[in-house]
Amino acid sequence: MADNKQIATDVLALVGGAENVQVATNCMTRLRLTLVDNAKADVEKIKKVKGVLGCQFSGSQLQVIIGQNVPKVLDEFVAISGVKQGAAVNENLDAPKQKFELKQLPNIILDYLSGSMTQLIPLLMAGGLFRTFAVIIGPMMLNLVPETDPTYTFFYTTLYEATFTFLPIYLGYAAAKKIGATPVLGMLLGGVFMAPSIVAAAAQEGGGIISVYGIHIAAANYQQSVLPIILSVPVLYFVEKFFKKIMPDVLSTVFTPFCTMIVTVPIALIALGPVGNMLGNVIANALFAVSDAGQIGVLLVMAILGAFWQLFVVAGMHMPVILLAQVQIIAMGFDPFVFVSTNCAMTAVWGCAFGAFLKLKNKDEKGMALGYVISAIAGGVTEPALFGVLMRFRRTMLGMFIGGAIGAVASGLMGVTYYLAGGAANFMVIMNYFQGGQWNTIAAVIGMAISFVIAAAVVYMTGFSKEELAEMEEEEAPALA
Repeated sequence: MADNKQIATDVLALVGGAENVQVATNCMTRLRLTLVDNAKADVEKIKKVKGVLGCQFSGSQLQVIIGQNVPKVLDEFVAISGVKQGAAVNENLDAPKQKFELKQLPNIILDYLSGSMTQLIPLLMAGGLFRTFAVIIGPMMLNLVPETDPTYTFFYTTLYEATFTFLPIYLGYAAAKKIGATPVLGMLLGGVFMAPSIVAAAAQEGGGIISVYGIHIAAANYQQSVLPIILSVPVLYFVEKFFKKIMPDVLSTVFTPFCTMIVTVPIALIALGPVGNMLGNVIANALFAVSDAGQIGVLLVMAILGAFWQLFVVAGMHMPVILLAQVQIIAMGFDPFVFVSTNCAMTAVWGCAFGAFLKLKNKDEKGMALGYVISAIAGGVTEPALFGVLMRFRRTMLGMFIGGAIGAVASGLMGVTYYLAGGAANFMVIMNYFQGGQWNTIAAVIGMAISFVIAAAVVYMTGFSKEELAEMEEEEAPALA
């Protein structure tokens, strides 16, 4: 396998040298470069560098897909180029801001939604695992304690409620931080939705009425809601920005937050809160209306998601579905088919990489394929397998399509249900099914195992042409000579 220093050296040369690099950083699998002149980067040649799995521009940033060893490649890149990690070099502070275009709006909205929700993944994971732990020790699985046991109640109810009941407050903070508003004001706005007087009025028989500046509106229970606070925080941002601009500095500390909330609160309670609740109901009904089409309709959707989900991910089309499914889990506590299907798609990719490992003879390629398997199963990162196997050898996609679809359909027939919004993406994904009891967990394992085995078998038997295998063997021959 190519060493990290060589990868860094080759990439640096193909992006136009150190003088063309402004910022060098990385995410989990990608070397991310901000360049002075994007035209100097030879994307096609970078893709052919040994150890590089792919290369593309995302917006104005060049992303070089490397895999789990990307931090080491970044270290070498920084050492060779002299670019300080995460620091801009010769940044043009006078450069004009990118002009807003209407076609950018969907991407801006998705970035705001995903950036807000992603911050809550640790919280959602913790809350879900509290209840999962209770299920494991309770009567549904190990039966170590009864449902009436205080420890069971504490984990199953108290800690779970502490996580999800006050979700508008947590999300208010995250959304405000994402969009650039004052985070604690986002929390306060979430607290307004959660005010005990409003919750109590909403709980009254027939629905209660509250008064907002003398305007009487129907009280609503916004516990565990997502969209009302998500819609309200952007208003908070613009109102706060306005008052910061006009408020004298000597008064800003006290009166900017006060005036911001005075203006934002009625807009949130009278308009955006009800609209958010309505949209939430529409989204939930639309997302799960397929179940009304009967078992065949559900299985058809699951087969499509299982087969093609990873292509949606590569194309960047997956976030709307994920966000809707996460909203549904937060509101209802479970997901009967979206994440069930996508997890089968994920394990099908694992299987494709494993099938490639079994089939390939070239030692370098075989070693990389094994690395893809390990990074996917242990690290929860499927990009190396996607770009290192499926995108390079297109015939291997058949294994992903067939394995993912069959595993998803099998899971649907067994009634598998998924419970954690933002659950693990590695082998610990199985914990996302524990709340459904022993059979749900066993059925989930069976469904994902079907995807893995079928995908591996299809790739092993049909994933590579004779020409591709011969070419890889020829590449290895000179090294052995």
